[in-house]
Amino acid sequence: MAINYHNQPAIVNKRATFNYFITDTVEAGIMLTGTEIKAVREGKANLTDAFCVIRENEMWIKNMHISGYEYGSYNNHEPRRDRKLLLHRHQIKKMLAKAKEKGVTIVPTKCYFSERGLLKLEIGIARGKKLYDKRDSIKEAESKREVSRAMKRF
Repeated sequence: MAINYHNQPAIVNKRATFNYFITDTVEAGIMLTGTEIKAVREGKANLTDAFCVIRENEMWIKNMHISGYEYGSYNNHEPRRDRKLLLHRHQIKKMLAKAKEKGVTIVPTKCYFSERGLLKLEIGIARGKKLYDKRDSIKEAESKREVSRAMKRF
């Protein structure tokens, strides 16, 4: 029996696009345990405070919160553990070179299931926004919201 997981909604990190300008993005796999993947399929993941680090030529995601699986026993996972990202060596080197610049970090932007049912994480090179940039983002979002409300009335 084939289960269609790619129709599930993506988990989006809204704080990343609010706090940072995202320049380059890369799709990465992620190593999870059995209870973690089951919890993500239920939509119990949060990317809000998550960020990526490179240690010993491997990329890891820190602070990604995956709630405990409801039916997991004593084998349930730790919610905020470090998880390894699956990338090619040349992708990691490219990301490391860009992340060494001042004011640049690597943040996850989206978590979704691929066509084959594998969990993928979209990570991006991010440069921090100033306060006035954030104000512009708020104004833009409010204007889009007003336009959509006006369109719904008609």
